[in-house]
Amino acid sequence: MRPVLLKGHERSITVVKFNYDGDLLFTASKDHIPSVWRTETGERLGTFHGHKGTIWDLDIHRFSTSLLTASADATARLWCCETGECLQSFPHRGPVRGVAFSDGCQSFATISDPFVDYNALISVYDISEDTPRLEIDLPKNADGKRVNPTSVHFLNSNEALMVTFDNGCVRLYDPITGDELEEFFAHEKKINNVQFNLNKSLFITSSADFTAKLFDVVKLEHLKTYKTDRPVNDAVISETKDHILLGGGQEAMSVTTTSGRVGKFETRFFEMVYEEEFATVKGHFGPINALAINPNGLTYASGAEDGYVRLHYFDKSYLEMKDPVPEDD
Repeated sequence: MRPVLLKGHERSITVVKFNYDGDLLFTASKDHIPSVWRTETGERLGTFHGHKGTIWDLDIHRFSTSLLTASADATARLWCCETGECLQSFPHRGPVRGVAFSDGCQSFATISDPFVDYNALISVYDISEDTPRLEIDLPKNADGKRVNPTSVHFLNSNEALMVTFDNGCVRLYDPITGDELEEFFAHEKKINNVQFNLNKSLFITSSADFTAKLFDVVKLEHLKTYKTDRPVNDAVISETKDHILLGGGQEAMSVTTTSGRVGKFETRFFEMVYEEEFATVKGHFGPINALAINPNGLTYASGAEDGYVRLHYFDKSYLEMKDPVPEDD
């Protein structure tokens, strides 16, 4: 497997994401300057300047004309992908943790952390408006503890807004009225991220409880569990093979006292159906925080606490390998 090291960020990587066509890779980190790269060559095409805090999340327009970013500086921003110009800024009451375009990209949703006396918030915006058309307040629980959102996504045809939380909970909300439609607990600990396949028929959750879980979108049925010996920070579903890629590692506070060989900073490959690990890819010197796989299945990207993005080009042997099929009795 041929990796290309993308050296464009000065601090820990927080998110890596391919556009819909797979020819562009967008990355962000704690250095508050998102970047865009050409997938074919690993060349950096441009940067987006304006945020004053960590970029926690980003999302790309279906036709790659614009970019949304969510930042710890308490703003979400809309950018022009061609020029890098900030088209609009959306102020929030607390750090913005996640952002997602709706189907059709006419609106978007954000999640923000609690700040001082303000509760965590889910906000839905129309692209052309500065203020949210819907806000869903997330007050403390009956026991006085806060439950904070960790990721936000629109389901197919904008039927529901999916939000995950740091207590392992997944909730669906009506994106028009804000009513809670459903709630279930997918994990015992924090859900770090959620990723969908391209047609949004499946989604996979990554958790601090050392597991990633595969779900059916329509029935919200739990299908498979992928167990590891470390926190899972991100996981992706391959579009061309029945494979799952997992990334994670020990917590950042322990990285400086542990070598890369011991820290378990590999990308791990699992059979989707049989839940078995069959390969690992090493290279990072810190926990992997973000993963993305190209829709064409030819490349995948990983971003880690070490501040590097690694763009991996799959070997011919991997692309031509056949998944095992149980023999008939």
